[in-house]
Amino acid sequence: MELRHLRHFCVLADELHFGRAASRLAISQPPLSISIRQLEDELGARLFERSNKQVRLTPAGAAFLVEAQQILAQTVQARELVGRIAAGAVGRLRIGFVASMLYRGLPQRIAAFQRARPGIELVLRELNSGEQIEALRGGRLDAGFAHAPTLPAGLHGLDYLAEPFVCCLPRSHPQAGAAAADLAALADETLVLFAREVSPEYYEQIIALCVQAGFTPSVRHEVRHWLTVVALVASGIGVALVPAALARAGMAGVSFVPLAAKHRRFRSITRMLWSPTNTPPALQALIETIGQDLRRAPGRRSEGGSAPQPSLPVHRRAAMKARA
Repeated sequence: MELRHLRHFCVLADELHFGRAASRLAISQPPLSISIRQLEDELGARLFERSNKQVRLTPAGAAFLVEAQQILAQTVQARELVGRIAAGAVGRLRIGFVASMLYRGLPQRIAAFQRARPGIELVLRELNSGEQIEALRGGRLDAGFAHAPTLPAGLHGLDYLAEPFVCCLPRSHPQAGAAAADLAALADETLVLFAREVSPEYYEQIIALCVQAGFTPSVRHEVRHWLTVVALVASGIGVALVPAALARAGMAGVSFVPLAAKHRRFRSITRMLWSPTNTPPALQALIETIGQDLRRAPGRRSEGGSAPQPSLPVHRRAAMKARA
């Protein structure tokens, strides 16, 4: 049984006239008669009573009409669903994010995407950067928004934001009101730092900043979240170097002071990450939407950011340079 048999049957059941039904189907009458006969032979029952004066449904035909109409309707729905999925209008995306993305415009961008594509279900999970990278590689996440100074091996990415580090100081600290902080003046302070095992590249960046300023920092407190770093500084436990976006957290008891110009060569890099082996249309739509929105965002360069660019693995970038 083919779908064409069902379409022919339903049109004939509606017209109850072979000539008119054939005209609606844009075929001649003999092929229509053959199609109906093939359907009846396969079902083992007569669907129409035929005479020179009229065509009418048999009881079996009337019962089969209900089922045939449902099958054709489901076929149309299935075709529409496949088209919407292929166009990125329907799907389910599992998205990881670090907590500090709350202060980098991610909630607003996710909400706008959801309004524009309500057929895509978004499932958000707060994870640190290392956990996101492993989940992306293992297929447990579709996309992640993480701290990634360099693009993790095996993943593709979109540069989300490059921002400077700033000093996070207790409100009572002598340098809390300074226009810019000289790291050398913090050499005797206790440093609250992002844990090495959570983000080794960030750990090394901050240590390198201190070494560049002429001292090796005293690190006593290592935590797993940037907001915990700020909270500990607010309680007077130590000082920290944090991405500038955390100044938007509005946490009481701390001051954020820009670094002196000589200390500004490092940037806090956040990226949207995904696996090249898992890019369904819904994810492609999210990548394109986030990229377009970032390119339109005002003031990115004045905040120390850079325009978003797709990031490729190191070996692919080297190959592209070689070809150039």
